[in-house]
Amino acid sequence: MKFTLSWLKDHLDTTATVAEIAETLTDLGLEVEEVTDPAEKLRGFTLARVTHAEQHPDADRLRVLRVETDEGEKQIVCGAPNARAGIIGVLAKPGDYVPGIDTTLGVGKIRGIESHGMMASERELELSDEHNGIIELPSGEVGQKFTDWLAANAPDRIDPMIHIKVTPNRPDALGVRGIARDLAARGLGTLRPLKAAEIKGGFPSPIKVIIDPALADQNPVFAGRLIRGVRNGPSPEWLQKRLKAIGLRPISALVDITNLFTYDLNRPLHVFDAAKVHGDLHVRPAQAGETIEALDEREYPLPEGMMIIADDRGPESIAGIMGGAASGVSDETTDVFLESAYWDPITVAANGRRLRINSDARYRFERGIDPAFTIPGLDLATQLILDLCGGEPSEMVVAGAVPDTRRAYRLDAARTARLVGMDISEADQRKSLESLGFVLGGDMATPPSWRPDVQGEVDLIEEVARIASLTKLNGKPLPRPKPGVPAPVATPAQMRERAARRMAAALGYNECVTYSFIDGQAARLFGGGTDAVLVDNPISSAMTHMRPDLLPGLLAAAARNQARGFADLALFEVGPVFSGGEPDDQAVQLTGLLVGATAPRDTFGSRRPVDLYDAKADAEAILGTVGAPARVQVDRKLDPWWHPGRSGNIALGPNRLATFGEVHPRVLKAMDVKGPAVAFTIHLSRIPQPKVRTPTRPALNLSDLQAVERDFAFVVGQGVEALTIVNAAQGADKALIESVRVFDQFTGMADNQKSVAITVRLQPRDKTLTDAEIDAVAAKIVDKVTKATGGKLRA
Repeated sequence: MKFTLSWLKDHLDTTATVAEIAETLTDLGLEVEEVTDPAEKLRGFTLARVTHAEQHPDADRLRVLRVETDEGEKQIVCGAPNARAGIIGVLAKPGDYVPGIDTTLGVGKIRGIESHGMMASERELELSDEHNGIIELPSGEVGQKFTDWLAANAPDRIDPMIHIKVTPNRPDALGVRGIARDLAARGLGTLRPLKAAEIKGGFPSPIKVIIDPALADQNPVFAGRLIRGVRNGPSPEWLQKRLKAIGLRPISALVDITNLFTYDLNRPLHVFDAAKVHGDLHVRPAQAGETIEALDEREYPLPEGMMIIADDRGPESIAGIMGGAASGVSDETTDVFLESAYWDPITVAANGRRLRINSDARYRFERGIDPAFTIPGLDLATQLILDLCGGEPSEMVVAGAVPDTRRAYRLDAARTARLVGMDISEADQRKSLESLGFVLGGDMATPPSWRPDVQGEVDLIEEVARIASLTKLNGKPLPRPKPGVPAPVATPAQMRERAARRMAAALGYNECVTYSFIDGQAARLFGGGTDAVLVDNPISSAMTHMRPDLLPGLLAAAARNQARGFADLALFEVGPVFSGGEPDDQAVQLTGLLVGATAPRDTFGSRRPVDLYDAKADAEAILGTVGAPARVQVDRKLDPWWHPGRSGNIALGPNRLATFGEVHPRVLKAMDVKGPAVAFTIHLSRIPQPKVRTPTRPALNLSDLQAVERDFAFVVGQGVEALTIVNAAQGADKALIESVRVFDQFTGMADNQKSVAITVRLQPRDKTLTDAEIDAVAAKIVDKVTKATGGKLRA
């Protein structure tokens, strides 16, 4: 949104400088993108009087001037045809930068005669394209700054332009008056009253407006009137300068007036050449096969059902977006139909996106303009057309009715301090809201019709804080109601997540943060496709589903790294996964991925491919860090993206705590990852919390008695898992047995059997064990393992 200082002062009575206005706008939430002040590049130039002029002895087109300046008389060589004695002009001294020729002046010689500066033309100072002679001023004192003379005699020549960034929730700031209202509410001036216009029509409008009942919600009101006998030519100089200052090209008086109202009052309008309109105007859905040539000279196919304005012949305008060329005005136009309508923001946004048209009208309608200003805006525009183009207006034609946007919210003055942290008196709060156009009655505040973004009590508080300035916030320490160490802020789940993340990093993994969205192919690989949550409005074709697991993101990261020459990877991520669209369908996982080898190549041959036991060991280390029970089971009820024979679940009965193993080769091929690749996934929310919660660690329980170790070798079937043997041996005597560890396995036995050897460590607590006690425990171990596995002690 661009505007000039003089334009702003049409609505705001203020003496504030451009710098003050720019700073205040940014503080109000209307961030200033750019300030272009023509006076800045003219600060160094002063006025000078030519006292004598004579012909250059060696050049017919040059003259040697004697110029009276604030530094005394100077000699200047000049080639301008109007250079003569007695005129007052603008002097550029040696050392001054002249923007029009991009040159810093110095003392030079021109055809053998020294020149101490130059008398400037308008083009050389970038005031205009005029270069037929030097500037001649009708008044001024020698040594006076040129900018001071312009400010007093031609302020429009140095009118600063301000460009602000308007957020989507502030459509009222897309008009200069809305910006002036904000500045007035801050106290930077007084908002000038908007002159009302009541036009009395002299005849009924021959063009009527009919709104299709199916589009009544999309076009609640359409007002217009015919103006006959207008003269459409170039607009006045003041209007052209105003439009040029913000980068618009003046076209004709009628078009320029509509552009002025768009930027001045945020009231987009449209004028039809009445002679080119056949019959009445109908707001209706487009029919199959219809097209329109718009004012941008491009032809657009109109999708069936799109809201358009048409006459008896066909489409005449894309409603709320752009008019059609067929009924556009020209210099020969004498009768016009002026349109002022309110269009549904969502409909305009959708239609503009479908046609890929960006226009000033669409930009404003899709954000929501003031519906209550539809008819007053039509009257004001009619008055300006009558003033600039003449003509006779008809009676107003109104189809539909202005929508009722009235709503009220409670203003709780005490709540402002709680939400914002600023102590603002109730009187100041009410004053701020009233200055923004809110109507207050008791403790209820009614937003004005031009503020569709205000939708609740907190929005009232936001407006109060915005006008008061959030820069006045002072940092205050949080109160401590009790002395001593404060209670922990993090929840047990957050502390567990933090500990798991630190342990994964300590194990050598690099943390990744990937998108929560995956593509359709990954959704089918991880979750069966139909089970993955489909996003209604995905931001790209690669982000169509919510991830059911963290592995897709890590595998995609691994593929990108491998494509860049990094073969050995250790990646992990902690984040949410989604099994449905409800809040309870979200859980937190920690997933680690190992790809390639365990170490770089060296002379000791320590490099080997990663395997499932690397993933299992890291998963167990993290589980131990977050307090998972030591005694768990391993099962093979695996998800389809795991290798069925080289993966397993770490579980407590039916509660799966983690999964580890190789990633299925089919998945690696689909994700373009070169193996080997092993991974583990830990379900942090499924790990049971400790029964006794205390901030202190348990007492260290050490025994000074000698531990005893005994080795056992059991012959079992090939399908018996080593963990079954370990758990059975561990349960033989929970008090004495400190640990059980597998140290050997031999599979070359007959009858599809194998030998698994374990070492059991016995740790007495109160007395040294006798041989008989050790033998009794050993017998229990053999009995437990035999019953659990069906095997026997190896002879």
